Amino acid sequence: MIARLWHGATQASHSDAYLQFLVRTGIPDYARTAGHRGTQILVRKEGDVAHFLLISLWDSMEAIRQFAGPDADRAKYYPEDPEYLLELEPAVVHYEVAFPT
Repeated sequence: MIARLWHGATQASHSDAYLQFLVRTGIPDYARTAGHRGTQILVRKEGDVAHFLLISLWDSMEAIRQFAGPDADRAKYYPEDPEYLLELEPAVVHYEVAFPT
């Protein structure tokens, strides 16, 4: 199993709206992709900034490519993301899940 980690940051005042945006857009896209095994959204607020960490679980890198495209290490964004995010980080990180719970 592969974990795909994506990080993004918003103004803390936009964090609730961005969370709802993620739940309406990215999360359903993950769920519609064969080989997707679940997603967690973590939020950490530091002063005026809210950090989002999405951890999605996948059967394989090929399953991730079905979601993300041929360059699986490239972050996938939606047209509305720039309205919320402070930066469009170009890459994600993948980890092999060594101890599934």
